[in-house]
Amino acid sequence: MAQGSFISERDLIKRISTILGSIVNDDCAVLDSGDRYLVATTDMLHRKSDFPEVMTPWQIGWMTVAVNLSDVAAMGAEPSGVLVATGIPQGTDLAFIDNIFSGFSDCTGAFGTRVLGGDMDSTDELNLTGFAMGFVEKDLILMRSGASPGDILCTTGTLGAAGAGLLQLQMGEDKGAFVKNLLEPVPKIKEGRALALSRSVTAMMDNSDGLALSLSDLSEVSGVGFVLKEEAIPLARGIEEAFGRDKGLELAVRAGGDFELIFTVKPSRIEAASKAVDLTILGHAVEEGLWMETGGKMKRIEPSGYEHSVMTSASS
Repeated sequence: MAQGSFISERDLIKRISTILGSIVNDDCAVLDSGDRYLVATTDMLHRKSDFPEVMTPWQIGWMTVAVNLSDVAAMGAEPSGVLVATGIPQGTDLAFIDNIFSGFSDCTGAFGTRVLGGDMDSTDELNLTGFAMGFVEKDLILMRSGASPGDILCTTGTLGAAGAGLLQLQMGEDKGAFVKNLLEPVPKIKEGRALALSRSVTAMMDNSDGLALSLSDLSEVSGVGFVLKEEAIPLARGIEEAFGRDKGLELAVRAGGDFELIFTVKPSRIEAASKAVDLTILGHAVEEGLWMETGGKMKRIEPSGYEHSVMTSASS
């Protein structure tokens, strides 16, 4: 019998990319569309692994759309439509299904787009797959590549709230202050577009898998390293009071689900970027490595965070 082993999502993607060829590691695929680019992304979500039991069907629908729109935002694009494939278990209450689709509709409507269609099937477990599209001018598109040593590393918003929400759920606090951040993510469409229009950003992605893992992705594609200043990390309001600073920092760096944008800016353009969005300077790009600077001392950052893994077996 073949011995089973786990492979991480990122390692599996690298493996299949050699089979498919020409797969770009970015938030969206990019297609030529005349004077603009069409960007497209897809994300699959499952009842057991992605939707906590306390989630309402409306929140399930909202999240399915939001995670896809976040990828469109990371490219600096304006969303143009969403497709959703739904796998519904037998015996599901009609009101439950109605509320999922209300979540789809409300999320697309909140960000200036709509559900264009999709597919529906009967499955053993609730499975929802979103597909989002958007357009961006060719000279404004923002990708994970493009950062250079000396660029300033920035983020929108604050960090750690979604991770704190998951921790509260694990502690049995389903009405905690951070739980909504986890269950109702907000894609940064407006901020992504404003940064694109500012012409200040050299590289960008969302941090849905956590800051450390996202910085590792950004580092790999751009061919640079990063120094992250611990004292600069913008912790979500109330996280230190609820969990202490050390745990708050761990959640901000390691936990996923925040859906903020992390990006690099040329030093000469930081003023323009800060006029475009409310940003926090986290550190700067260097030649190599991921580093945390604390009190003048440097320590390597392990690129860990939220990541799926797959059990595989070797062929005999």
